[in-house]
Amino acid sequence: MHIAYITSVYARASDTFIRNEVLALRQRGHTVATFSIRKAEAEQEVDHEVAQEQASTDYILRNSPLTLLAAALRETVRAPGRMWSTARLAWSTRALGVRGTVLQAVYLVEAAYLAGRLRALGVQVLHNHVAENSANVAMLASRLSGIPFSMTVHGPGIFYDPRKWALAEKIRQSAFTVCITHFCKSQCMVFVPPADIAKLHVVRCSVGAPFRDVEALPIPAAPRLVCIGRLCPEKGMLVLIEAVAAYVAGGGRCELSIIGDGPSRPLMEQMIARHGLQDSVRLMGWQGSAVVRSEIERSRALVLPSFAEGLPIVVLETLALGRPVISSRVNGIPELVVTGRNGWLSTPAAVDELVAVLAQACTAAPEQLAEMGRNGAADVRRMHGLDQEIDKLEALLAGAARSA
Repeated sequence: MHIAYITSVYARASDTFIRNEVLALRQRGHTVATFSIRKAEAEQEVDHEVAQEQASTDYILRNSPLTLLAAALRETVRAPGRMWSTARLAWSTRALGVRGTVLQAVYLVEAAYLAGRLRALGVQVLHNHVAENSANVAMLASRLSGIPFSMTVHGPGIFYDPRKWALAEKIRQSAFTVCITHFCKSQCMVFVPPADIAKLHVVRCSVGAPFRDVEALPIPAAPRLVCIGRLCPEKGMLVLIEAVAAYVAGGGRCELSIIGDGPSRPLMEQMIARHGLQDSVRLMGWQGSAVVRSEIERSRALVLPSFAEGLPIVVLETLALGRPVISSRVNGIPELVVTGRNGWLSTPAAVDELVAVLAQACTAAPEQLAEMGRNGAADVRRMHGLDQEIDKLEALLAGAARSA
């Protein structure tokens, strides 16, 4: 098959879940072209794999406005009926307000460029990840080109405002829609009519090659933990700093490395200074897969106290490396993380509860943590094996291509 992938920003440090799929499909002999609305910031180019994917990706907004407008004109001249139909679809799925209308007009122009490129490359099916603005472009490009599109919904952001993102209509227009967890599927089911539920399929994210079928390193004796993710309010980073401060103030020992960056970083730095945690908490910024793996392996557990999540790929990577996970009891996370088996779940924003869980992870016997790590690795292989999940996705893509 000739497949195209599109998302808002590709490739970057945090989108290993997309790169895993792209690379796996290519290894199976499929041609996969990658498109992105815009390019990531320079600090996201953290390793060779990211750089390589960036080098081969077509960034729509790196074209001049004249180039994009010319593409829209070509599509109009080529098939005025299709352009009119697509413009009506764009209008009916726009977000309310002047800004939403203007943005949808921009998405229509971007879609015209993408439609032309898809036809020129002989693409049979277009797949989108993260069903927000780039999915608008994918849906409109599909209508213009006649090439079917599909999408993967991660959540939770899109479920906060499904009307704004026209989630129900995108699912209706898609050849199929992938949900990364059963929780995600349940939320999509809330917004679609019964006739469209059959389009929803659970295909779980998987870990990349460096995290598969590896022998776990010994659990360190040091009370070392790692947190990996974007530094933003929904990740609960300020609660994490508060919990570490309370644990250390109570006499506990903890060394926490935080990999990632984002808008919460200045506040986190202020809290670290205010609580005197410079020797306990280290902010590392974005790092490549090799550093991420190294930091997981030198830690006792991953801690991710999020308020809202899909199912972060770093949770899978941590369990695959034989380390337990501390996380919040939210969204799709409890489908994989089970307290006492492969980690601990705590109530989101409950600082005292998180302090107690941090204490357990920092003081547990290495043998206990190793057993939890073995359980976690087995759970990832059973529930998130790359081959089995790509089998599902490949069959869905093939069905969409045949339907065209």
